[in-house]
Amino acid sequence: MPAPLRRAAGALALLALPLAGCSPATPTGAGRPTPTAHARPGVELPAAHAVFDYQIGGPYRPADDVEVVSRDRTAPPAPGRYTLCYLNAFQAQPGADARRWWQRNHPDLLLRDRDGSPVIDEDWNEPLLDISTAAKRTALLDIVGPWIDGCAKAGFDAVEPDNLDSYERSEGLLTKDHARAFATLLTRRAHQRGLAAAQKNAADLLPEARRTGFDFAVTEECARYHECPAYATTYDDRVFDIEYRRTDLATACRAWGDRLSFVLRDRDVSRPGEDGHLRRTC
Repeated sequence: MPAPLRRAAGALALLALPLAGCSPATPTGAGRPTPTAHARPGVELPAAHAVFDYQIGGPYRPADDVEVVSRDRTAPPAPGRYTLCYLNAFQAQPGADARRWWQRNHPDLLLRDRDGSPVIDEDWNEPLLDISTAAKRTALLDIVGPWIDGCAKAGFDAVEPDNLDSYERSEGLLTKDHARAFATLLTRRAHQRGLAAAQKNAADLLPEARRTGFDFAVTEECARYHECPAYATTYDDRVFDIEYRRTDLATACRAWGDRLSFVLRDRDVSRPGEDGHLRRTC
């Protein structure tokens, strides 16, 4: 799906009307969910239908009822909650500093078009990483792998590698097979470190998701794009979805609110007290 609808950016217009079937997050003292099934020995999965918060824009104290939290790898895990470690695994971070770092240290690992220029995700100003060969995937794992190790050392429970679907923005230079091959390296590294691994978006990869090594899903706007049932079937309802429109959360809550985990966030995924902050659940 288009990048602006994939993950947080821009501003979300707030509607004055309440959500049908949904309400603001209310503290209930739920805390961390009871340990659930294991993907493999030593790897714990999040509970299906656990209350979810998406905090990749900056950490803050979760509401008392929140059981699963996603945070950037540079932030600490949420105490007492099952915490996902977000990392941008298939594209470089936006900004001139990040681009200069890759150009200076690993210019050969940036995907380049036929003129030799880096291929850019224009919606996010993020250069795509070159996962087109086994050698380059191995070289990238030497960079991304230590990030995963850091997630484990910090005490996270799972990793959330973003931009699995970067092949859609690669000008035809990358394929689904390339994405699956690199994802397999990432999930294997995560499992070796005792972490579960979340598939982030890319619904068209679901038929191969289990063989790729993913254990559950973090999705954006699966209700808006009618993808929730496919994720739910693949991952036994362990689906943690972020919606950015009130009407889509209302739809999600009516259809799947008793089975899957939904949260409405502002597109800047801002923190409480910041302009535009929004968080609602079913």
